[in-house]
Amino acid sequence: MGFVKGVLVRLLATALAFWLATLIIPGITLDTDSVGEVVLTVVLVAVIFGVVNAVLQPIIKTLGCGLYILTLGLIAIVVNGLLFLLTGWIAEQVDLPFSVDSFWPAAVLGALFVSLVTWVLGLVFDRD
Repeated sequence: MGFVKGVLVRLLATALAFWLATLIIPGITLDTDSVGEVVLTVVLVAVIFGVVNAVLQPIIKTLGCGLYILTLGLIAIVVNGLLFLLTGWIAEQVDLPFSVDSFWPAAVLGALFVSLVTWVLGLVFDRD
């Protein structure tokens, strides 16, 4: 039961982070007025983001190991921004009212913001 609780807490924390990002960061938009649709959209976007990160992040880190070493890990900011942009693109393809307008500043700042908020919420709501 602890694993399921941890996954749900992480999913809800990520969904909350995406919702906050749409309110704070220019270029990340959520085009709906219905509260129910907002909740459903951010939860689905959080799922898409989780799947994109779970599938692509290990591949990118393995293939780009040299770049991570060469840039002292700073390439991770670019990679996370690209994965965030990909999440926005996938959301648009499945007709979710969520979009990321550009790589900079929307995708990069959005990825940093979502990571930070999710990390803080993970500390607050201990997933263990």
